[in-house]
Amino acid sequence: MNDPVLNLPELCRQIISSSSKELAPEHRLGPRLVCPEYSKSIPEVKTYPLPTDERIFALCWNIASDSTIYATMCPSPEPFRYHRSFESGTMTQLHTHDYIELAYVVEGAFHQKILGNNIVFQKGELCLVDKNCLHQDYLREEPAVILFLGMSNDMFSEIMDENITTQKIIAFLQSALMKQKDVRQYLYFTPGNTAGHEIEDYFYLLLKELHERNVGYRYICKGILLRIFRILSTEYDFSLSGEQRRTMSWIVFEEVSEYIQRNYAHITIQELADTFHFQEDYFNRLIKNNTGLTYSAYVQQIRLERAEQLLTDTQKSVEEISEIVGYHNKGYFYKIFREKYGTTPSRYRKNS
Repeated sequence: MNDPVLNLPELCRQIISSSSKELAPEHRLGPRLVCPEYSKSIPEVKTYPLPTDERIFALCWNIASDSTIYATMCPSPEPFRYHRSFESGTMTQLHTHDYIELAYVVEGAFHQKILGNNIVFQKGELCLVDKNCLHQDYLREEPAVILFLGMSNDMFSEIMDENITTQKIIAFLQSALMKQKDVRQYLYFTPGNTAGHEIEDYFYLLLKELHERNVGYRYICKGILLRIFRILSTEYDFSLSGEQRRTMSWIVFEEVSEYIQRNYAHITIQELADTFHFQEDYFNRLIKNNTGLTYSAYVQQIRLERAEQLLTDTQKSVEEISEIVGYHNKGYFYKIFREKYGTTPSRYRKNS
């Protein structure tokens, strides 16, 4: 596991294939990894498979074109691999978990039936499945790599309790996420316009930590999982109603607007991106949708309104006020002030 140039699909395949311990098809762990349907009426309940101090685990599936599925799970006391053949179209046994599962499509497509709904997840998409949610998987001959993360219930609660973005935003997301999850029992995440490859890099790091189990890996894994959920919260679309989306947009705008008004003299759009964890072009859209102004015009409006207040309420010179509100070029300050108020700053003060 020393090759830094592996990508996530290659890492999944290597973890599965590199183990020298091959489980027999009839091994008792086999149904835990892949369990073909054996009853259409009696769902199986999958319990959390690890000790309480192991609060995250990964199950890797590599589905080959010859209708063979290869699988492994980590962490495990000893690395292993398992495989079995299947007929294309075979379904796994209808089942639930007593823990939270997050499935990520690393490569190919993944077909599931969740609460009676047939869903096809494409590469880069995710599904968060709540405990006690009935679902089953379709096994097809098309090649695919799927990464399942199992989270203990206390771990998931801790992740939701962390401030992974600003307080107002995360409070709304937690509420919306839990409300939707309670109603539907699963959430389908698709990459938004700003989503990049960052989340896959974090899945890579998480899987590597779970497999290698070096000192401190449990703490590192929790931190990585926090980052994954931060990206899901800010760069992925999930099943919010139209009303919830409008509410979310307004909450984010209020938070961003308050931040700009506190830091208007030196604010940059890069600072906003670093603080709120959105891409830079998101702020132009957000501000335009809520004010009709571009980001630059909105910041200029705030600065000029503050300059107007200083002119009428203080005895500071025009030069001082220009510096205070963030304009170090006096000529430019005069120009934009006159465009907005129809007169120079000095005459505005005199008339006021």
